[in-house]
Amino acid sequence: MSEMSVELASAQCCIAGGGPAGVMAGLLLARAGVDVLVLEKHADFFRDFRGDTIHPSTLELMHELGYDRGLLRLPHQEVRELAFHVGRQEFKIVDLSHLRARYPFIALMPQWDFLNFLATKGARYAGFRLRMNAEVTGLVEREGRITGVHVNTSEGDLEVRADLVLGADGRHSVVRREAGLAVDEFGAPIDVLWFRLSRPASDPEETMGRLGAGHFLVMLNRGDYWQCGFVIAKGAAEQLRRRGLSAFRRDIVELAPFVEDRVEELNEWDAIKLLTVAIDRLRRWYRPGLLCIGDAAHAMSPVGGVGINLAIQDAVAAANVLAIPLRERRVRPDHLRAVQERREWPAKVTQAIQVQVQNRIVRPVLSNRGEPKPPLFVRLLDRIPLLRRIPAYVVGIGVRPEHIRTAEFARH
Repeated sequence: MSEMSVELASAQCCIAGGGPAGVMAGLLLARAGVDVLVLEKHADFFRDFRGDTIHPSTLELMHELGYDRGLLRLPHQEVRELAFHVGRQEFKIVDLSHLRARYPFIALMPQWDFLNFLATKGARYAGFRLRMNAEVTGLVEREGRITGVHVNTSEGDLEVRADLVLGADGRHSVVRREAGLAVDEFGAPIDVLWFRLSRPASDPEETMGRLGAGHFLVMLNRGDYWQCGFVIAKGAAEQLRRRGLSAFRRDIVELAPFVEDRVEELNEWDAIKLLTVAIDRLRRWYRPGLLCIGDAAHAMSPVGGVGINLAIQDAVAAANVLAIPLRERRVRPDHLRAVQERREWPAKVTQAIQVQVQNRIVRPVLSNRGEPKPPLFVRLLDRIPLLRRIPAYVVGIGVRPEHIRTAEFARH
């Protein structure tokens, strides 16, 4: 295609990816007076089985922005305790109610509602632009510096020139691949099959994990349905499919007998989505003119459901450091290094915890075909209520929570 047929656009900051990290960073930078273009490859935010947990640390950020009441008017469920079921026994393992937080609960909300909410807030600022159906396919580089991105859109090819490209395009990041950034992989012994089952009012209320012989099921109460995650050994999805859908339904009923009357809702494999779990982290998150955040910088396990919240914390830290340099068009590599130095340690600590949980707890559960037995940590947390505050803090607040440091510029 000739140069004349390529549409050109420009921004002080071009953000690849319209997930939580990208939209939040775009909102905060535009709020601080930066000209921002967010590129999202899909036509809308509607995708099922994404991270739907909004943790107390994120709710605190919403309060700092004055958005909390509006956000919580959207349909959601509030999780204050997490329970673990082994056979007919119930074990309480997390108690969020004692957190020193304005909102001591996890809000379960469809991610598309959360993203639409943030995008609507961003649209109040002159510098915020969100372009859907715009897939970043490559980087523009001049004299060793990233100066923009190549984009495929429904209207044709687009080249965006920018002072900074922010890679927020997830665990399969095109930006980090095209930038040639080295990544360390830490392995994950599990994958997860996500699906929905209807939930009548007579069902249990609590969000729970259910442990059986060689099986582990997570059930998130979403009001009129359960969002379920069936944890399997890495690469075992094809073997499970070969066993057949009926056998899979029997495994579910074995773990959660109360869904027996509706497990037939899973009448085809297309209703069951595979999440291939990976834990990895870039050695360096940036190059001149480019910075990766969120899963593009550090892919997280679903353990604890903290990935969305770390991504948002990255976005806040990036905006805190970069807003003024971007506005004044003087972004240097040391600014990008400062973001990594701020956020790398929280990512490392959280991933280390996830690796330990996967290797020491989840893997043994999946390999045990005998009578299920609650892990020692589960028994301790249930027996000593005070201990439940530790995982509550790790999950609800996290390591080094961020706060809004950017000033608000004029809206439209």
